[in-house]
Amino acid sequence: MKIGLVIPHNEIGTDPGAMRALVQAAEDLGAEQLLLYDHVLGADPNRPGGWKGPYDQDIQFHEPLTTFAFIAAVTSRIYLMPAVLILPQRQTVLVAKQSAEVAILSNNRLRLGIGTGWNQVEYEGLNENFNTRGRRQSEQVEVMRRLWKEESIDYQGKYHHINLASINPRPSVAVPIWFGGGAPPLIDRCARLGDGWIPLMKPDANAAACIAQLKEKRLALGFAWEGFGIQAQAQYAGGNPERWHKHAQKWQDLGATHLAIATHNAGLASVPDHIKALETYLAAVADVSKS
Repeated sequence: MKIGLVIPHNEIGTDPGAMRALVQAAEDLGAEQLLLYDHVLGADPNRPGGWKGPYDQDIQFHEPLTTFAFIAAVTSRIYLMPAVLILPQRQTVLVAKQSAEVAILSNNRLRLGIGTGWNQVEYEGLNENFNTRGRRQSEQVEVMRRLWKEESIDYQGKYHHINLASINPRPSVAVPIWFGGGAPPLIDRCARLGDGWIPLMKPDANAAACIAQLKEKRLALGFAWEGFGIQAQAQYAGGNPERWHKHAQKWQDLGATHLAIATHNAGLASVPDHIKALETYLAAVADVSKS
């Protein structure tokens, strides 16, 4: 099981030197992947009706694809994954273009984690339809894969119309697409269209059931299970080496291929603190990651 780091989106701040120091240290410590959360808009809590979401306008989220373009330039081995990019609130062709560029500049180190999101404020601000997000996501994946591969596409779908055009440059291989979430329709889309799954849950019976459904659906469709990835996450806050080890072992027993530690919201005050937290976590799960 490959171990990585969730970039502390809020605590990292806006100093590019701090971002460089963090990601280079993660790579030097042997982390295999960097995850980055995605939100475009933060709601003002003083808006009519108030706001009860898990974050608001005062929480920073670095835009994943532009941030990964920067990280690609200052690293050489570590993989990059938004976890997850809220795809249906974005223009599909533009995401395909941006993802292709990051893949090219990183030498194919981008895995595109995608989700449908929950925040209607963002969809309204980005002029997209919140109520069709799941159906639109399926079509988006199809469109992006064709754009990454074909010199010219003629696509006439329900949500996309492309009349003999494509992007250029294109990546040498299609960007892997991993789906985040756990709702039944998402599991179905992931089995049909995904290269991997990003569970947003604990390593429990529910996760085991989702993995079993994914495997069953993929095999029924004639798709291989081998090579299909599962990217889980762990929390540094409230943990200790024993708890982290048990948690990692549970995910490995369920079949997870990747696990990333999230160090935000743990009271860490500086980049060296986050780096030390990653180092401590890596030591705690070393035997799990090597088995």
